[in-house]
Amino acid sequence: MLNVSEFEPRQGSLQSVGDTLKDHHKERHINEILSYVDREAFVSQRKIASEMGVALGLVNTYFKRCVKKGLIKMQQVPSRRYAYYLTPNGFAEKSRLTAEYLSWSLTFFRRARGECAELMMQAKRRGWRHVGLAGRSDLAEIAIISAADQGVAVAVLVDASVHNAKVLGVDVVAQVHDVPFEPDGWIVTDILHSQDVYDALVAHAGAARVLAPALLSVRMARAEACT
Repeated sequence: MLNVSEFEPRQGSLQSVGDTLKDHHKERHINEILSYVDREAFVSQRKIASEMGVALGLVNTYFKRCVKKGLIKMQQVPSRRYAYYLTPNGFAEKSRLTAEYLSWSLTFFRRARGECAELMMQAKRRGWRHVGLAGRSDLAEIAIISAADQGVAVAVLVDASVHNAKVLGVDVVAQVHDVPFEPDGWIVTDILHSQDVYDALVAHAGAARVLAPALLSVRMARAEACT
């Protein structure tokens, strides 16, 4: 089970806060896939990808990982289809991941909510009326909620892997250049590739117009570092 200390760097450990978030983000996807297979043996990877709102290739990658680890058994059936079954190890792993996620998500939500609220207050102090988010994740949804609380409008969410048209009422586009109008500033909400996303946004809009929650452990331009 996880607690607040999971978000703090441990002495002698190379794993950062951002790395911990990435690990849990991946584990959540695996848990979702195990749950789909548990409910329906003949579920297709394409259907799972559609319902999760992620790329088919990502789901295929996680399926292969689960099969390799002995969590899912795959069996070919007539009409060139496949049936998927959870192994005993798969059932045990699903239970472990569910319990771990419930514990971690509460800690994550508390910290993320506080940091997103602070970012939105910074945005208001800078005169930003509209912000763009980069990266579909739990963090993005918390940022959207926090923005509404602070009276800041989230104009758009950018994420190339998301196939849903909207997230909590916010339009989703694949690339920054697809944004209908340029927001006043940007906030990084991508968990898996936060540093790359930050660097790309800085190249696009300049460091003065990009913020990121501290929990992502992004190496930010000195003048824009968030605390």
